Amino acid sequence: MRKAKYDLDENEVKPYLELNNILQGAFYAAGRLYGLGFKEVKDVPVFDSAVRTFEVTDSATGRNIGVFYFDGYARSGKRSGAWATRYRGQQELGGHRNTLASNNNNFVKGGAGEPTLISLDDATTLFHEFGHAIHSLLQNVNYPGLAGTPRDFVEYPSQVNENWLLTRDVLDKYAKHYKTGAPMPQALVDKIEKSSTFNQGFDTVEYLADAIVDMQLHDREVPVTDVAAFERDALKALGMPKEIALRHRLPQFNHLFSSDAYSAGYYSYLWSETMDADTWAAFEETGNVWDKATADRFRTTLLSTGNETDRKLAYRAFRGRDPDVKALFRRRGFPVE
Repeated sequence: MRKAKYDLDENEVKPYLELNNILQGAFYAAGRLYGLGFKEVKDVPVFDSAVRTFEVTDSATGRNIGVFYFDGYARSGKRSGAWATRYRGQQELGGHRNTLASNNNNFVKGGAGEPTLISLDDATTLFHEFGHAIHSLLQNVNYPGLAGTPRDFVEYPSQVNENWLLTRDVLDKYAKHYKTGAPMPQALVDKIEKSSTFNQGFDTVEYLADAIVDMQLHDREVPVTDVAAFERDALKALGMPKEIALRHRLPQFNHLFSSDAYSAGYYSYLWSETMDADTWAAFEETGNVWDKATADRFRTTLLSTGNETDRKLAYRAFRGRDPDVKALFRRRGFPVE
């Protein structure tokens, strides 16, 4: 249906997305927005020969901020998916300690002499996970106990970072056809952007149903004993359309029960996207999505402060108000008024 409505074919996009180029595009965006410099180094011990390491510096002062590890390729024994982690967090207590941040993916390496081409979803994921790395690298706190952020905030900086992938500046420099060297044409970008609202009604209802049921499951005095009945009755009370199933049925909803990290917290992805869409709108409102004043304010109020300030107050300091859900409605193609 998406092919019929938007004439978008993933095979048309992939030749423009060579892995190393997209990684360099992520570095470029971080440098332009936040003054971060990335220089590949070979003398850092790694756990696999395919892991690349980069010294990260503050371009304005030359100060070492940390080391970025890029573990990009799939291999035997490696867990699936993509994730960010840090081997050491920043702190100033007791002397400066820099950050050791890592991004981990499972890209399939191109054959001998062939480039590693990735999908648009994979390129978006790369920018997303790199947003987590930026968040870690820009942290500037004294006490390590204030280094973390609440669970419903942690995905926000990474989701914001996705927005720069399809900017013309990044595309013209880094999304070049691996054979011709031509940058991704605007006509193809237009098709990608038009198709971005495809199926958003379904996706939003599917997600919200799980998030609300998650809340109801935890916000109660007496634990649920009949899970099937609870699930059925909760969805009926919500008016869940029969055409849409839960994204995660409760007995296998690992997000909620593998640890307490996401208990009653599944909503946080959509909340993070609400803040992300409103933050991107702040950049767009300046007429320049690379606006340095907005990037500096975003860095100083939200990215570098860890948990030193209440995140609600920090967001208000950045935006001048609470997040406005209308930006998310517009992004997903829903009526705003």
